[in-house]
Amino acid sequence: MVDRTAPPPLLITRLLKPMREFVDKSALSGIILFVATIAALIVANVPMLAARYNELLESYMSFSIGDFSLLKLSVLHFINDGLMAIFFLMVGLEIKRELIAGELSNRRSAMLPLVAAVLGAAIPATIYVTLNWGRAGIDGWGVPMATDIAFALGCMALLGKRTPFTLKIFLTAVAIVDDLIAVLVIALFYSKGINLTALAGAAVVLGILAYLNWRRVNWLTIYMILGLILWWLFLQSGVHATIAGVLLALTIPARYAMDEVSFLSRARNLLDRFEQSPVVEKSSYLINEHHQHVVTALEEAAEEVQAPLQKLEHQLHTPVMFGIMPIFAFANAGVALSLDGMQGDGLWVAVGIILGLCLGKPLGIFAGAWVAVKAGWAELPERVTWNHILGAGFLSGIGFTMSLFIAALGFGDGSDMAEAAKMGILAASLIAGSIGYFLLWRQAPTKAD
Repeated sequence: MVDRTAPPPLLITRLLKPMREFVDKSALSGIILFVATIAALIVANVPMLAARYNELLESYMSFSIGDFSLLKLSVLHFINDGLMAIFFLMVGLEIKRELIAGELSNRRSAMLPLVAAVLGAAIPATIYVTLNWGRAGIDGWGVPMATDIAFALGCMALLGKRTPFTLKIFLTAVAIVDDLIAVLVIALFYSKGINLTALAGAAVVLGILAYLNWRRVNWLTIYMILGLILWWLFLQSGVHATIAGVLLALTIPARYAMDEVSFLSRARNLLDRFEQSPVVEKSSYLINEHHQHVVTALEEAAEEVQAPLQKLEHQLHTPVMFGIMPIFAFANAGVALSLDGMQGDGLWVAVGIILGLCLGKPLGIFAGAWVAVKAGWAELPERVTWNHILGAGFLSGIGFTMSLFIAALGFGDGSDMAEAAKMGILAASLIAGSIGYFLLWRQAPTKAD
């Protein structure tokens, strides 16, 4: 029996629920990513399997309407430009949610992860540029800037109560700011050969999406159709196609059609109407037409109380975390382990990435948090110590997904520099993750959150 006089759940509980779900799913996804990475490394280093692996990734997929060819992409290109656009759509939705109602919505709460993330991106890039200045590998300066939130939270999940939930929220906020910085870096520095006609077409579609948002159109299907057109235009424009995912996310409405008070009133009224008609005992389906109308109306009300942004993010999270990211990892982490590419400029690429992620990341995040706290802009989250921040800083050195992505953009798929970069990313992620895990494992367990 539901007590209808009871107050609604506390606001803080409702706000933390999606974050807890995000953290739990991301942690499990990190484990699956690890399995996909190991599988890719095994396949790439077994000669018989490696040939089939490379043949698959280099095979082409084409999409056409009649005689008009819309797309012709290799499987690897489709994964990195197509599937990853969906990943970036989810990243964009997370950024928008955090800016509206999350850790980044309040200036004081936002300053800690914001300053930590900015220095956590700037210092690794500076280390890399310092080591590779004047060398052929300078284009990889964006590689050590990123954090792989799935892997990082996966490590935290293994630590159980030794990492307070507030630390996971901090790390998630840092990673989201990291992703925003990475998106800007990709858009500004890793897009080449701009096609102004296609870019103008993308601007028109983006304008239509913004207009629909302004007119409070909450029909997600129309946003997805226009988003697909936007992605195709970006693919033709020379600006990396994944940016379309982020821009589309920013136009998805965050408003709901029905507020909470109206929903509670309507739902209670519908449930009262449902109770007014007798229920057929032991029936496996609704045979009362009145009941069917009430249930349909209740479903419509449940749809209207959810913001399209919230609904789409929820729908995307599972397929992205458990499908797209493992596929990306399997397609991009297949490095033939060899020291042949670790010579000359390739060696400096790998060293720059390793030092950037293993030294620059934790140093930048710790220094950023320290500056924000000492300047009075922010304070450490509840139950989080400076040792926790340092451990989280090292876990942020697990670059992986975004780092592999930027390496492919900077050096091209299959080049010697790209292979050296992948070796550096894998080594750095293993070293930084191990150090971060050890530092956090040494902390005393916290009380249950």
